[in-house]
Amino acid sequence: MSGTLNKVMLIGNLGDEVKMHYFDDKNCVGRFPIATSETYISKQTNERVSNTEWHNIVVRNKAAEICEKYLTKGDKVYIEGRIKTRKWTDDKGMERYSTEIQCDEFTFLTPKTDQQQPRQASVAAGKPQSKPSAPSTVEPEGDDDLPF
Repeated sequence: MSGTLNKVMLIGNLGDEVKMHYFDDKNCVGRFPIATSETYISKQTNERVSNTEWHNIVVRNKAAEICEKYLTKGDKVYIEGRIKTRKWTDDKGMERYSTEIQCDEFTFLTPKTDQQQPRQASVAAGKPQSKPSAPSTVEPEGDDDLPF
């Protein structure tokens, strides 16, 4: 294989509100942390062990504005993107590194009530897409008009 791949898929919960940064040319960046957890039972102690990993998510422009509007701390979200490491200098002149997930797509997984109806939104490359919800009526089994 001659190519490379930098792809991340995460499902986690927001650890804080979306922090927005606006620029002069009407562009913006939204940043928020999400937590992913794994739980297992230790073979030595037979106790449940839970490990939480924190990820710094970065979304841009319209996608950032949508995240700011609809996401709140604790919400579950699916994030798809790529890993990027930034190098920066702190106040004391020390070089620092920061690893972030540059978000390309996301889907809100926590239902929101919009006039008593659950809402699920998905965004790919900053363009909103609505997912239709399945009908909630269930037909009773038994006598129906099917010939078989």
